[in-house]
Amino acid sequence: MMKAFPEGFLWGGATAANQIEGAWREDGKGPSTADMQTGGGLHTPRRVTPVLEASAFYPSHEAIDFYHHYREDIALFAEMGFQVFRLSIAWSRIFPHGDDPKPNEQGLAFYDRVFDELEKYGIEPLVTISHYELPFSLTQKYGGWRDRRLIGLYLDYAKVLFKRYKGRVKYWLTFNEINSAMLPPGAYLSQGMILKEEENTPAIRMQALHHQLVASALAVRAAHRIDPACKVGCMLCYLDSQPLTCAPEDVLLAQYTDQTVNLLCGDVQIRGAYPAFTRRYFEKEHIRLETMPEDEAALRRGRVDFCAISYYMSNCVSARAGVEEVSGNLMGGYKNPHLETSQWGWQIDPAGLRWTLNHLYGRYGIPLMVVENGLGAEDKPGPGGEIEDDYRIDYLRRHIEQLRLAAEDGVELMGYTAWGPIDLVSASTGEMKKRYGFIYVDKQDDGSGTLERRKKKSFYWYKKVIASNGAAL
Repeated sequence: MMKAFPEGFLWGGATAANQIEGAWREDGKGPSTADMQTGGGLHTPRRVTPVLEASAFYPSHEAIDFYHHYREDIALFAEMGFQVFRLSIAWSRIFPHGDDPKPNEQGLAFYDRVFDELEKYGIEPLVTISHYELPFSLTQKYGGWRDRRLIGLYLDYAKVLFKRYKGRVKYWLTFNEINSAMLPPGAYLSQGMILKEEENTPAIRMQALHHQLVASALAVRAAHRIDPACKVGCMLCYLDSQPLTCAPEDVLLAQYTDQTVNLLCGDVQIRGAYPAFTRRYFEKEHIRLETMPEDEAALRRGRVDFCAISYYMSNCVSARAGVEEVSGNLMGGYKNPHLETSQWGWQIDPAGLRWTLNHLYGRYGIPLMVVENGLGAEDKPGPGGEIEDDYRIDYLRRHIEQLRLAAEDGVELMGYTAWGPIDLVSASTGEMKKRYGFIYVDKQDDGSGTLERRKKKSFYWYKKVIASNGAAL
């Protein structure tokens, strides 16, 4: 047995509505941006089709049908001992078009039932307000987040949630991986903008991101007014970019990448203002933000209570060309010769998690929470249906060990929610084959499958980890 985590540390798992719920047109729900994305694969990118194609497969339409299986799934989470479950609310389930005059009661009632089930088992919900699922009507009508009017629409939506679930949801996240907007894939994924390649520029994405940052700040203020007991956090996709060599130009490039990709959004949401290095970034990328006089005060007053991150891998950056490249979450990079890679080419760097947590806590000094961390792999059931996913156990064990070391370093940690506690649709590739879960779901990339749930070996391992508060790894 190893040392346990501090008392009150929350253990659980994390999901997103568009990757698990399905029921994409049931009970008044409107289509989301995710609903208009086809399936893909490691070498076949997902496509966005403004009009549904009869011959295409859209994985979010059924996903794993959590909408009809939520009681069964939450019971399995409870069996593992979950203390917290991160889920998102689908905006288009509450406001089908995003700008409807009143919310959809059937959508609100669904989440009432989910929260009822969580309360039955003593599981705290951690709710993401917007997780890569903008109502598609807002993409068509407004062009996504490039239109400032989305600030008011998002705030109206958020206020409905805060009032409806006051006292039931203690922890909120305003946007999932908001800093994904710093990279080209974030234009559609996070911001709901359909852009031609030449239009997908840092300037256009930064303007849309400014609107999201203002919306987040206003939502934080609204949440605190409506329910003073709740806590609201930001959520960053932490893309650890280390210098490939100790050459000064590599070190400076790694610092610049960290600042622009990771810290810009963190500084605005936690410190309440754009950081000084933004000036150089804006000059380099020819960015001229259109702002309103009240934006500065809104950002300052709407600072978050805690910082949540996703962490999967690290990459290297270098000023030199001709270095072997590897893939990654939203952003690739150069190969680190000291690291192994996953089946999908993501470099596995557990120690990078400890570095990241110390880095962020040293900069911000507010509680941190790891709300996504996991291994996507092709799990193959054995002759008796068993899934021996020792590779997943090894990945998670090594990361949780580094999490404990970060806590011993003095980092204030709230909890850990492993990504995809149940198999779900991969956001990056649209696959079911890329599985993360402790629970196997019989669903294949072509849409076939019985949706039967089955416990993997990692299910029983994680149950022991939670029961021992991280001491039994």
